[in-house]
Order: sequence, then structure tokens, then C-alpha cells
Amino acid sequence: MKEMEKKLTINEIATFCKKKGFIFPSSEIYGGLSGFFDYGPLGVELKNNLKQLWWKAHVHEREDIVGMDGSIILNPRVWVASGHAEHFEDVLVECKKCHQRFRADQLIEEKTGENVDGKSPEELHELIVAKGIKCPNCGGELSEPKSFNLMFKTYVGPKQTKENVAYLRPETAQSIFTEVKNIMEVSRKKLPFGIAQIGKSFRNEISPRNFLFRSREFEQAEIEYFINEKDLNNCPYFNEVENYKMLALTEDMQKRGNKEKEMSVKELVNKGVIKSKWQAYWISFEHKFLVRVGLKPEHLRIRQHLSIERAHYSLDTWDIEYKFPFGWKEIEGVSNRTTFDIKNHMKESKKDLRVFDEKYKEKTIPYVVSEPSLGIDRLFLAVLFEAYENNEKRGNIVLKLKPFLSPIKAAVLPLVSNKEELMKKAREVYNSLKKDFNVVFDKSGSIGRRYAREDEIGTPFCITIDFDSLKNNDATIRFRDSTEQERVAIKEIRDKITSLIRNDKC
Repeated sequence: MKEMEKKLTINEIATFCKKKGFIFPSSEIYGGLSGFFDYGPLGVELKNNLKQLWWKAHVHEREDIVGMDGSIILNPRVWVASGHAEHFEDVLVECKKCHQRFRADQLIEEKTGENVDGKSPEELHELIVAKGIKCPNCGGELSEPKSFNLMFKTYVGPKQTKENVAYLRPETAQSIFTEVKNIMEVSRKKLPFGIAQIGKSFRNEISPRNFLFRSREFEQAEIEYFINEKDLNNCPYFNEVENYKMLALTEDMQKRGNKEKEMSVKELVNKGVIKSKWQAYWISFEHKFLVRVGLKPEHLRIRQHLSIERAHYSLDTWDIEYKFPFGWKEIEGVSNRTTFDIKNHMKESKKDLRVFDEKYKEKTIPYVVSEPSLGIDRLFLAVLFEAYENNEKRGNIVLKLKPFLSPIKAAVLPLVSNKEELMKKAREVYNSLKKDFNVVFDKSGSIGRRYAREDEIGTPFCITIDFDSLKNNDATIRFRDSTEQERVAIKEIRDKITSLIRNDKC
């Protein structure tokens, strides 16, 4: 990022998103509801483009992964088996004066800068007292911390009784685990293989904050990748990534107070820092994907979870973090979940979820060697931060999105709107392109103002129909990032735009 871009705050990006039609606070006419947002006309296009690209890279371009779309509400016994009913908690404190509630760990981190993930309520209370932390709202004294389960409760059926209690899913993973045997049978997939899913999840966050970063309703793109546990280090794709380098922050480096440093995948595996070649492969594959959508490698790092902060189901977890203006924060986690979930579902359901492994001629419990879990909304936010440029030379914002992500691929602009022949020719071009791309027709305002309007929403190409177009049957393509212009025959514009998008040129 340039120096002036680093000053962009989360509140400024939220204001920009609302002004341009990317994101609106949900039900704002009634005062809104904290932690919930609506995607506007541009936002839904960008988000869908991100999801489609993820699906293409993780499902359509691979032979070893298939997809599914699971229900948001599952049998409540699922959450008993998964451990969410018992372990899916944050620690809250309440102000004794104004009764505002806060996450205890967030208050401590904001006051001290110390990472307190994994600490018990008692340990958090000791830190609050020792650091003299008060209510940030009114300065009042805080209560002792207590655990708070993050699952949203609802009821299935007309009776609101204990027997009819259910929950909105807090993660997409569990429907994959409960369907793994069915999916293997119908897809005829063998170990190793994966199941992908994109869908909504819900968490009753104590303190939603930082716009889209921590909300109560969000979308995940997730894979559960299954192997036979005997093949923990038998990854046939490892040679594709072993020399790939990333900024890495290991558990040991964190304990020593060291900063992240660039390391190769091979180095991380050889040192035993990443526990398996499969895990290393998926971390680097996901890192590559994030770079592909426009995040700079220097703004990404992989951070190993400390032992005290790892989830109850995880043998080893790494976060891929993005350098937001409010610090390094997770946008994707990659966890080794072992056989924890499927074993527990077998125990709770009394069903045999083992699958037959032809390689070893045995029945085995599918081992989740890696679970890449990407927050689509967090990626959306990171992509906007990365693309946003306050261009002082032009006097307007330029949103430098990758062309394949841009909500609108091209704008067709008649040079002036009071000449019928220009309007007619521009309409012909627009009608010929809209079958293949999301394009807009804009005749309002000066041509410079229209260029600026498209720059601000990330449109990579503006196609101007002028008086020469009437004589030569051609048009000017103006490129968003450079403002350079190229004259192209109208009959060649569709192929030209297709080529530019495919080759990531704007």
C-alpha cells in the first residue's frame, strides 16, 4: 500500500461501501442490528465473483474435490457430538454501572496489546484487575468474566419447548462430516479426497466490530480434506509448493517475541513446524489463491496457533492473516481436525461412518488432514482495502480490483447524450456485450465525470462511442489503472474485453 492508503480506516471503508452501494447496515431504517449487513448491487456482484472464483479453483479445476450445500439447521445432537454445545464459548464481562457487555479478551488486548487467546475466565479476571481495565463506555467497574455460548438458539416446530430446541449452525463443517459417507458413495471418490461447501454461518458475537470483519452472520468457503491416517506425509502434490515462500510466524517465534519472516514450505516442513506435508500443501495452496485475487504477499502471513488457543478439535492450526489497518487479523484458518469429528458422530449417532480404502484394503475413519476455512466477508473486506486508492492526481478514488473480480466489467459511454446517432450506436455496442458481461450504459454527465464514476467502483474498461465511431465503426477503450486509451473495431470489442479479463490486464 502507498503511504496515503495506509491511513484508510475501517470507518472510512464502511462509509465508502455504503455510498457506492457495496454494503448497507441491515434494516437501517429501524436503527439497524449490530453485526448484520446487506450486500448492495455492487457488493453482491463482487461477493459472487469471489465465491465463483473460489469454487472454480477448489472444485472445478480439481479431480479430488466435490461440492455440497448443507442445511443451516441440523439435528441438535450434531452440536453435542462436535463439542460446540460444550466448548463453543467466549468470555464476557458486564459493566456494573451501564450494563454494557464486552468480550473480556478484546478489552485486554485493546488495553495492553497482549494476545490472551486460550486463557481461562479466571486468568482474564486477574489481568483485568492487574491492568485496572474499566468499562470503555462509562468507566464503570467490570464484573467477573463468565463463559457465553455463541450459538443462536431457535425452535423447530410449533412448540417452543426444550425438546424442540435447535441452533443456527456456527460453522459449515459439520454437515460435511455427517454426509461424508454418502458423498463418497455417490461420487465414487476414494481417499484422499475433499468436500467443499460455501454457505452462511451464525455466531452470537458478544461485541461485533470492525465492520464486516466480525459480524454475527457471515459466509464461509470451506473444505474438509480426508485421507487415511497412514498417509499423513504422503502428499502427491507437495513438490508443486515446496519452494513456495510465505511470511511465517511459528508458535516458537511468538513465544520468543520474534516477528514473522519469509520461509519456504520445504523449510517449514523439514523443521517440523508444520506437522505434515498435506497441511503444508493446503496452507500454501490457499495463500496462492489469496494472492491470485489481489492480496499482496507482503500483506499476508501464516501464523501458527499457540497450544493454549487451538480449538478443541485441532491437532495443529495455522491462520492466514491479512495486514488490516487495525492489525494482522485472520481471514482464513487451516486446521488439522484428525478423526475427532467423525469419531464423535459415530459415537453419538451409533452409525458406522468408516469408509473402505482400496489402497490398504481396509475400513478406516476418514482423517481430516486439513480444513481450509475462508471467511468470504473478511476476504471481501481485504480485497477492498487492497484495491482502494485515493488518487490525488485524478482527484478521485480508483478501486483497482482485478478485472475478473470487478462487479461491472465495462461501461459503454456515448460521448454526448443529445446526438441520436451516437446514442443508437452506443446502445448497439451495449446490447452486444451484455450477453457476455455485466456492463452498464451511462449517458449522464461529462465524459470525465463518467470515467471517474466508473473508476470509483472498480470498472476496468470504459468504451466510448464518439463521432469517429459513426464513420469507422470503432470505439475507444479506456483502461482504468493507466487511463490509456486504445482504438478498437466494434466487432472486436467482445473478444478484446474477454482477452483482457483472462490475462488480468486493466
